[in-house]
Amino acid sequence: MKSAKHLGSVLTSALLVAMSVPTAQAKSDSVLFSSTPPVIDGVANDAAWKGGDWHDMTSLMWGSAPESGDFSGRYKLRWNKDALYLLAEIQDDHLSDTYANPLERYWDDDCLEIFIDADASGGDHFNNYNAFAYHLALDNQVVDIGPNEAGEAVPQLYNDHVENKWQRDILAPYKIHWEAAVRVFDDSYQYGKDNSPVTLKDGMTLGFMLAYCDADGGDREHFLGSHEITHANGDKNLGYKDASVFGKVKLTK
Repeated sequence: MKSAKHLGSVLTSALLVAMSVPTAQAKSDSVLFSSTPPVIDGVANDAAWKGGDWHDMTSLMWGSAPESGDFSGRYKLRWNKDALYLLAEIQDDHLSDTYANPLERYWDDDCLEIFIDADASGGDHFNNYNAFAYHLALDNQVVDIGPNEAGEAVPQLYNDHVENKWQRDILAPYKIHWEAAVRVFDDSYQYGKDNSPVTLKDGMTLGFMLAYCDADGGDREHFLGSHEITHANGDKNLGYKDASVFGKVKLTK
C-alpha cells in the first residue's frame, strides 16, 4: 500500500502537468442549421441570420485592450452539410492593409481569424493539418501556416477553403458585415492534393474560435477573440499553433 506522502506527491505532479496545458475556458455553443445557406456578399439580410444569437469577441489574446471606439465585434454561426457559415459584425475606426504580399506579415494587417478543428481533438497544428487558423485579409485572401508539398511549415493561401466577403455600412457607426462559408477539412488534408471536405452532420462537435487582428497602420495593436484563454505561462497568443485553446461548437437541427 502506497504511503499518504507518496500519494500526495503523485497528485501534486499531476496537478502541475494539468496546469501547464493551455486551454480555452469551457464554452460549448450550439450552431443552428440552415437549409438555405446565406449568400456570401457582405450584406447581412439573409433569412439564415435571423435570430438574436450573437456571440461577443471581447477576450484579449494579445496586446492592449482597445478603446470602445477603436474596435468591437460579435458573430453568429450557421451550418449545413457543405460548410460552416459565419457572420461577423465589426466596428473598427481604422482599416489597415499595409502589406501587398498576402503572405507577408498578414497578422499585422486588419484581418478576421477563423480557427477550425474538424474533430475537436485539440493539440499542435503548426506542423500538420490537425486544425486550421485561417486569416481572412481585407482583400479576401485566406492565409494559414501549414506543411507545403515538401513538408515544410510555411504561410500559404487557402482561398478554396473559405469564401468570404465584407462590406461597410454607409451610415454611422459604419459597421462592417463580414460573411464567410468555411469548408471543413480534417487531418487527412494534404496541400496541393485533391482533398474532400468533411460532410457536416447533426450532432457533430467542432473545435472553433474567432478572433480579430486590429492594426491601425503597419503593426497589430489589439487581438481580441471569442473564447477566453488561460495559460500557465501567461501567453494567450496560441491559437495559430495549438488547437487546445479553441472552444467547441455543436451542430444542431
